[in-house]
Amino acid sequence: MNVSERIMLRPSEAAEAIGVSRSKAYELIAAGTIPSVKVGGCVRVPVDRLKTWVDQQVREQSETR
Repeated sequence: MNVSERIMLRPSEAAEAIGVSRSKAYELIAAGTIPSVKVGGCVRVPVDRLKTWVDQQVREQSETR
């Protein structure tokens, strides 16, 4: 299965998807900024929630300009 078809990403994959470093992604996840879920002992980022978060960031930043 291709990463683009997956419904949940590892933090490092989410970082790559949004163009930030792995450590920045973990920071955003820990702060609750990027939506995530725990699956056993693993942290995963739901793709649909990540896309929604990105869209929200774009809208908010567009409104402040």
